[in-house]
Amino acid sequence: MMNTVVLEVRSLADSLADSAEAMKTGKPEIEARISFAEPELLWQVLTAKRWELLKVMRGAGPISIREVARRARRDVKAVHGDVTALLNAGILSRAEDGGVEFPFEAVKLEFILEAV
Repeated sequence: MMNTVVLEVRSLADSLADSAEAMKTGKPEIEARISFAEPELLWQVLTAKRWELLKVMRGAGPISIREVARRARRDVKAVHGDVTALLNAGILSRAEDGGVEFPFEAVKLEFILEAV
């Protein structure tokens, strides 16, 4: 089974209800989920440049921020800021050796834009 993270737009109440249901039934979510209350919050975290970082990091295992910057052909300081934002969102994780890692094989985006 593919190790996927789902980035979704949904309310805190809906996210908490799903967590409560998973605890009650003992059936965990199949996919990791990171929820954002508004689409704008998702796009604040997942900018085009950060998406590029995920692309160069997938399947690489733990690597240094300097190596991420080299692969992305970007400035180390700017990449450090983007990596920090992705770490804070839970999309990247810190490795024991101090490097960073994109621990998923795939990213799935889930949201619906409805007419008001």
